[in-house]
Amino acid sequence: MSTGPTSVERMARFVAATHFEQISPPALEQLKLRVLDALACALGALGAEVPGIVRAQVEDFGGKPLCTLIGGGCTAPDRAALYNGALVRYLDFNDSFLAPGETCHPSDNLAAVLAACEYAHADGRTLLTALAVAYQVQCRLSEAAPVRAKGFDHTTQGAYAVAAGVARALGLDEGQTANAIAIAGTSLNALRVTRTGELSHWKGLAYPATAFAATHAAFLAMRGIGGPREVFEGNKGFEEAIAGHFEIDWAAEDLEAVRKTILKRFNAEVHSQSAIEALLELRAEHGIDASDVELIELDTFDVAYDIIGGGEEGSKREVRSKEEADHSLPYMLAVALLDGEVLPAQYEPERIAAADVQELLRHVEIRPDCELSARFPTEHCARLRMRLRDGRMLEREKRDYEGFHTRPMGWDAVTAKLDRLAPDLEAALRTQICDAVANLEQLQLVDLIQLLGSPIRPVRRLVSAADQVRR
Repeated sequence: MSTGPTSVERMARFVAATHFEQISPPALEQLKLRVLDALACALGALGAEVPGIVRAQVEDFGGKPLCTLIGGGCTAPDRAALYNGALVRYLDFNDSFLAPGETCHPSDNLAAVLAACEYAHADGRTLLTALAVAYQVQCRLSEAAPVRAKGFDHTTQGAYAVAAGVARALGLDEGQTANAIAIAGTSLNALRVTRTGELSHWKGLAYPATAFAATHAAFLAMRGIGGPREVFEGNKGFEEAIAGHFEIDWAAEDLEAVRKTILKRFNAEVHSQSAIEALLELRAEHGIDASDVELIELDTFDVAYDIIGGGEEGSKREVRSKEEADHSLPYMLAVALLDGEVLPAQYEPERIAAADVQELLRHVEIRPDCELSARFPTEHCARLRMRLRDGRMLEREKRDYEGFHTRPMGWDAVTAKLDRLAPDLEAALRTQICDAVANLEQLQLVDLIQLLGSPIRPVRRLVSAADQVRR
């Protein structure tokens, strides 16, 4: 057995040594944009059924009121991570990171880091540093050790990221941090079936559940509980059982991974973004009505085809719920053509069940294209054609979309997204939240927390899979 530090100990050394000054100005700007974008998603999900069920369980089970729930109320840190994480994730509208073999949503870490920082009475700099750590760990593991092809979910790497971010927020030392990461990583290896075939509520709750458990693991480590120090390279560890051998030199890592993440312009699975943009551009330029369209054809990269286009993760023609709709390219393209937008309203049960969209999605054909696949993830390509009933063929090819690295969304675009998702939020409160995030490195975290804990009237009540199936 090697007497040197193990992989998790080297990772823990990196995590514990990080400091705010390591974050470059461009990375800091992107971190604050991600915080605001994630909070916009959370505020837009208030009143949705699934987060409401989570909140009901949190209230039923109780918890020492140490951390704030978005929209009002308090609970224990792990349960705040669960509920607030469910709000961030539910709409499936938050940021993404694309690697050749893995896709994840690093702002899923915000709720856990926020809860840990509140517990520790931390300042905004600590929040930003801890969140940057979580981004770095998740993105680098997704690049170097993808697990999707092995049948595991991206929340598997997320367990390490949450534990690392929470440990940094709590100010744990190297040993405690290593134990937190090891406990979470050993315990939380989730199956990819979460996102294949007939989709369920768990698609949106898998990461919040991981955040709940990994936050709990970090607090146990804070109190002295140890974990397997060879979680990565040991006998039956992560490498042998799941990912295979990989190398990350944690001593050489920085806090810049957030700059590789992307935002969503449309409320749709990330691999659909360029295709939806292409369709909406043709619709606007040519004044197309859906009744004019005979067929929609899309050539896309293989990851998009496999996950949302009817490839290896299952048919996307049977769409009965929000969870299935926002992971179905045929549905999303059809509803975009009909409605001219893809926002939460396009996932209301009545919209999903409507005859026009159910009929049109059957006139959408998706094909993988080798050339477009070779350009992913550096480019986000789509080649879309619409055959009209008058014989015309309209075509648009995209290599990116607004929100991708090459056309990033700025502060105005993200604040506009907040306005669209939470139109009933009082103007003064909206301005205060935006200002607090913009100046987060200068604030005590309580300044933002108090705003998020304000009683906020729910925007809408989205009914999801369970009720839709009962209809």
